[in-house]
Amino acid sequence: MKSIGEMMPEFERRQTAAPKGRKRLTERGELMKFFLRHVNHARARDGLEPMTMAHMGVTLEQIPTADLYYLKSVCSQAKDFSKRFWWELDPDKH
Repeated sequence: MKSIGEMMPEFERRQTAAPKGRKRLTERGELMKFFLRHVNHARARDGLEPMTMAHMGVTLEQIPTADLYYLKSVCSQAKDFSKRFWWELDPDKH
């Protein structure tokens, strides 16, 4: 039996998916990677498992991108990045 691709070769050439190796880079994704790298460094120091990108996404999903830039600047100036990061995310502290 012939495959569908053999019966309809014109459809085989067209691809609707993104090309292989293509990365979807966004400024929000880059910020999330930045926070993930710094928070995981502190978590490793404390003996905790590293946080995943999905968990970081859920943690930061309600925060607008402009506010993430503020969070980045505040945390970068702090003595302990991770401690300041979690303090800033806690709404009871503000």
